[in-house]
Amino acid sequence: MRILKTLLAATALVALATPALADAGDVLLRVRAVGVFPDVSDNIPGIKVGADGNLVPEVDGTYFLTDNISFELIAATTKHTTKIAGLGQIGSVWLLPPTLTAQYNFAPDSDSIRPYIGAGVNYTFMYSAEDSGLLPAHVSYGNNFGWALQAGADIPVGTSGLFLNVDVKKVFLSTDVKLGGVKLGATKLDPWLVGFGLGFKL
Repeated sequence: MRILKTLLAATALVALATPALADAGDVLLRVRAVGVFPDVSDNIPGIKVGADGNLVPEVDGTYFLTDNISFELIAATTKHTTKIAGLGQIGSVWLLPPTLTAQYNFAPDSDSIRPYIGAGVNYTFMYSAEDSGLLPAHVSYGNNFGWALQAGADIPVGTSGLFLNVDVKKVFLSTDVKLGGVKLGATKLDPWLVGFGLGFKL
């Protein structure tokens, strides 16, 4: 949380010197707190896998190709505990899910609210999986591509160039679950990413 507070303070200082409008060629930087909430369903016969949610800091950059069309890339990493229904916690795993979305901005120069929608692609790296000792062998999770949908809005704060941001993404993602190197099946994680933060124009 100390890192997030420092980033937010830096955002506010830089934004004091930046104008408010978003036009072709502009780059926006946002710092968000993001809740990652897996919406787990499974394709493993007889095994129901689950994962908890988490709240993490996230940084993203947005480039405006035109006044209305932009591209956003997010960077964040999050840790989740994993469990099997009826057995309990089986371990944990870290996720690094860079996501690139193409956005349509409805009112990029508005002084009140600038809503946008987006769609794109995600690639999630699963790393540093740890076991609880409940199962007899190591549990691992495969990296994979997924699709993403997005909706959000930037809300200018006065004329300083600083703006608030709220953003919701749905990522359609599955991972191969292996026990001792043997594939058990694919589990759908399909997480919701709900973010709130601050931004400014570089």
